[in-house]
Amino acid sequence: MRESDMIDHRRLGRELELFVSDPLAGAGLPIWLPAGAAARHAVEEYVRELERRAGYQHVYSPPLGKRELFERSGHLGYFADDMFPPMRLSADDEFVLRPALCPHHALVFGARGRSYRELPLRVAELGGMYRAERSGVLGGLSRVRAISLNDAHNFCALEQVGAEVAEILRLIREAHAALGVRPAGFRLSVRGPGQRYVGDDAQWARAEELLRDALAGVEYEVAPGDAAFYGPKIDIQIVDGRGRESTLATVQLDFDKPERFDLAYIDRDGARRRPVMVHRSLVGSMERLFAYLIEVHEGAFPAWYAPVQLAVLPVDAGQAGAAADLARRAEAAGLRVEIDAAGSLGGRIRDAARRRIPYAAVVGAREAADGRVSLRLRDGRVLDPLPVADALALVGDVVASRTGQLLPG
Repeated sequence: MRESDMIDHRRLGRELELFVSDPLAGAGLPIWLPAGAAARHAVEEYVRELERRAGYQHVYSPPLGKRELFERSGHLGYFADDMFPPMRLSADDEFVLRPALCPHHALVFGARGRSYRELPLRVAELGGMYRAERSGVLGGLSRVRAISLNDAHNFCALEQVGAEVAEILRLIREAHAALGVRPAGFRLSVRGPGQRYVGDDAQWARAEELLRDALAGVEYEVAPGDAAFYGPKIDIQIVDGRGRESTLATVQLDFDKPERFDLAYIDRDGARRRPVMVHRSLVGSMERLFAYLIEVHEGAFPAWYAPVQLAVLPVDAGQAGAAADLARRAEAAGLRVEIDAAGSLGGRIRDAARRRIPYAAVVGAREAADGRVSLRLRDGRVLDPLPVADALALVGDVVASRTGQLLPG
């Protein structure tokens, strides 16, 4: 347990000032501090751009809706125990904090008529949803009540499902490689006894067959009873520092929501046909993702999403101008930079390493006079003094490559 405690994301979150859980805010409702918010923002930007290049269209939708919306979606019938109670504004006006984004995305598809030429239609959002988790299971970022989910719903024809799921799995692998996620395994979650599900046996059998085909060549285990109430799913599992397994990314097939929301497209022959709805998340919720990333990297994030990427350390007050100029140039290059001039140089170097800042740029009298800077890496390596432009190019190249290394190549 002592070994596990050393990499507990809650302890590291406090020490590195990434997030705070305050009882006044409420259990399961963490507050992201500036350092944590900077790292999260970098990851969110990356995921949105990855999705945009893969043909996703991003939307915004509200984190609550009328009771009727979730009655239509089936959540109140099958998922009510995990939802917050409805909020009544009047006798006929009740609102519910959503437990999922799919009902709103169904409304996006249904906002106008659709043609087969638009399919697959990929609707993505990083949006809020809420689960009424029991206080005893809450902890840090790994189990929360307010969830920021990287979510998408891909509407496609049945014959497009196989290729669509294969492309989603490719995107998952790409995102995980950039973030440093190390999947523990794949699961095919199917129906099990004693659970409530929607849809008929033929739909479920076809959906499971499509997902098995998409997993061809991939080692996976079958998890009976772990399917969503509306369809089977592929879950990509992770293991935290204490050996606990959880789902990070997921791909789910859904024949039910298109039926419930009467979604349709006009096919080549002019017939009105139902799309298949593919639920998918590349990296899961920001909360669970960062609980994992904090632990797997022990707070030392890859440089591209480190909260501060470069600490500028003037040796003394005589280099204040050179340090300020270096910081301005780093900011202009798109880097997150801080100047630390208080205290001994050794203490500031140690503090930068403690905060897991990837690079510390030491500026002494000789470096300032020569227009150079000495880079110290957080792993203890020290580079020979470099021209400022070269040093910034080195850091910029590492950040742009989204590698886990601190030096190019």
